[in-house]
Amino acid sequence: MDAIALLKADHKTVETLFRKFEQAGRNARKLKRKLVDQMVRELAIHSVIEEQVFYPSVRTRAEALEEDVLEALEEHHVVKWLLKELENLPAEAERFEAKVKVLMENVRTHVKEEERVLLPQVRKAFSPGELKDMAEALMLAKKASPTRPHPRAPDTPPGNLMAGAMSAVLDMGKDALRAARRKVAKKKRTTPGTSRNVRHAGNGSAREMATESSFLM
Repeated sequence: MDAIALLKADHKTVETLFRKFEQAGRNARKLKRKLVDQMVRELAIHSVIEEQVFYPSVRTRAEALEEDVLEALEEHHVVKWLLKELENLPAEAERFEAKVKVLMENVRTHVKEEERVLLPQVRKAFSPGELKDMAEALMLAKKASPTRPHPRAPDTPPGNLMAGAMSAVLDMGKDALRAARRKVAKKKRTTPGTSRNVRHAGNGSAREMATESSFLM
């Protein structure tokens, strides 16, 4: 798999989540919240690996694509703010559905432009071997990528490399806390008399999450 195939596979994964959301029933709030959680993760990782590896490589090799890359970075910026707002927004919230719809419209427009304009030009600018090497770099970036949106963080090197590493560590902690809270909630549903423990776990999570720097939010 080369870099272009990898990025298109990511696009397909996200589009599948969008369609599942659109096909979910009006009252399928739990499912929709789960799908949005998956969207947040997939799009956060995808945007970071493009910003750390793909776009810098394109800007170095093909000056004619500079404006396309800058426009793509701005589209990422808008999407990351929407993801940040959706990250902890309850599915019952008045604007939840509206925000998801706007998110999907923005991402679909971005993907359409990237696949029709940018990616074909990139294939011309790089050799097959270079695109395979880039795919390996993208896969390595995925393994160390933040799993949540950080719209205030830099989106170009070298700042995004340092911020990305810090964000990835913080996100791992958040993901672990979220998993622990879900485990406690599940236990509460099956074991009577655990409501106090759940409240304490929730408060502890909130205190720990509040320590994240606003720079990385």
